[in-house]
Amino acid sequence: MDRREGIDLTPDDRDRLQHLVKDGNTAQKHVRRARIVLLCADGLGTVAVARRLPTSQPTVRLWRERYRATGVAGLLKEASRPPGKTPVPPARVKHVVEMTLHSRPPKGTHWSVRTMAKAVGLSHTTVQRIWQAHELKPHLAKTFKLSTDRCFVEKVQDVVGLYLDPPDKALVRAVDEKSQIQALDRTQPGLPLKKGRAGTFTHDYKRHGTTTLFAALDVATGTVIGGCMKRHRHQEFLRFLRAIDRATPKRLDLHLIVDNYATHKHATVKAWLEKHPRFQLHFTPTSASWLNQVERFFGLITQQRIRRGAFTSVPDLEKAIMDYLDRHNADPKPFVWTASASAILEKVARAKQALESQH
Repeated sequence: MDRREGIDLTPDDRDRLQHLVKDGNTAQKHVRRARIVLLCADGLGTVAVARRLPTSQPTVRLWRERYRATGVAGLLKEASRPPGKTPVPPARVKHVVEMTLHSRPPKGTHWSVRTMAKAVGLSHTTVQRIWQAHELKPHLAKTFKLSTDRCFVEKVQDVVGLYLDPPDKALVRAVDEKSQIQALDRTQPGLPLKKGRAGTFTHDYKRHGTTTLFAALDVATGTVIGGCMKRHRHQEFLRFLRAIDRATPKRLDLHLIVDNYATHKHATVKAWLEKHPRFQLHFTPTSASWLNQVERFFGLITQQRIRRGAFTSVPDLEKAIMDYLDRHNADPKPFVWTASASAILEKVARAKQALESQH
């Protein structure tokens, strides 16, 4: 055996290495290193030790030389390694964040990881890590609209009060029209959903006309009174009010939450309401349709029945809508309103303050 492959062990080191091998709590990587040194000390060469354990010859050489250099302690300690990449200096990180927040690329409206990487001289993965660490998502944008209604506060308090503290012996219904629902038929049959593939439908379509859904959501139970009509003028709105009147017990007052569409304020409608005092209309602020719970129902029916449907005619579309209403009313679930009027007004005030600070 080559003298370079031999190891001279002191009695103390041998006892310590044997204890490591026998101790059941010793990590297996430390046991293997101790066995390499013990076998080398017993006169086995590199090839023989590698076969006995088994392990690779470079591993045997590594830990044999490590023992010679640092003793038993070196077998139990991992060698320090320099970082694979130099950390990005804090000043450069700050520069990326400032550019993301306060500038735009020359040819676009927002930064992407690659346009930012090119601009600052970093890799796109580094830019991505910086954005993730600072919770920046320039590829996303949300729409908003703050109401300029002069009676915004009073209307919010009125509508939210109906949700959180409805009057006794009365029903609160959120009323609106979902207009211009198109009866769209696809130009070719789609492929069904299967394992590993989403369902498909053609991007082009055939138009077969439109309809308007009038809906009145009972905010307490979640049931919906609905009907489809060709147009959404004040004549159709009056017809729908009469349908609500017929479907509601006469002993109950009716508080209807509606938006500021001119149809709801037509002189003929006002005259009819004066003759039916149990009806009271409560108007949401302008540009605040999110206060009307029936809008959430419209979102559901669009998502679950209309958007991906194929309809060969307006009657076909209207039948699908009414079938959805029947199934919904068979197992209704009300939307739970939790935001107080004060919380909404505080949030709007913060939004206005933030907008004013930008200009």
